[in-house]
Amino acid sequence: MRRRHLTETWLVLGVSLGASAIWSLLRIVDRLTRAEPLGRQTSAMNSSVTPDRPWLDLTYQLVGIAVALVPVLLAVHLLRRDDPDEPHTMGFDLRRPMHDLLRGAGLAALIGLPGLALYAAAKALDLNTTVSAANLAAAWWTIPVLVLAAAQNAVLEEVVMVGYLFRRWGEAGWGTWRVIVTSAVIRGCYHLYQGFGGFVGNLVMGAAFGWLYTRTRRVMPLVVAHTVLDVVAFVGYALLKDHLSWL
Repeated sequence: MRRRHLTETWLVLGVSLGASAIWSLLRIVDRLTRAEPLGRQTSAMNSSVTPDRPWLDLTYQLVGIAVALVPVLLAVHLLRRDDPDEPHTMGFDLRRPMHDLLRGAGLAALIGLPGLALYAAAKALDLNTTVSAANLAAAWWTIPVLVLAAAQNAVLEEVVMVGYLFRRWGEAGWGTWRVIVTSAVIRGCYHLYQGFGGFVGNLVMGAAFGWLYTRTRRVMPLVVAHTVLDVVAFVGYALLKDHLSWL
């Protein structure tokens, strides 16, 4: 049973965020072996595919968001074989909306400001790229799509990296801190494409989120916090990039 659970987790990671971690590791090697310092490179996110055809670009964006959520459905499906009450067992539901919203908002504030300071410091030290967080062509749907992208990131990462993996690795006999640290390291690794600031920031965030989950057994506050952080990053960048030269 232990071996089956571990094999299952590596397969789920292999078709989702584990694969992203491998590509991200290759990306940072690529960046570090360029003549240009890391601090002068740019990591572009949320980019248009067909900016000259907004309707097709919107379709690309929505399909990309939907496909990215398939691993979430897979993880919940696998857990439901043993526990028909999933995803409620991991707290991925709307049973405590105000509690989850308040705790998530507070967690976002607690993580967000130090994270911004870490990004600025890492960039100044040539340890991080400039993160261009929103590069969609201007259209009526730009802001809604950025919000959806933020929510998709949050659901994917928190359900898979916390709700699913903490359950399966615990069933495989791993101790609490082994689970927290391993999940946090993987989270940091799939952000390495941004640079070492992105790695450290997400490592710390993953450890904090993981510890909180072991205390509450609710994923929803983590999803709320992550969504808020990404909405601020994506939408804020889109609205301010033409007005603030340091972005």
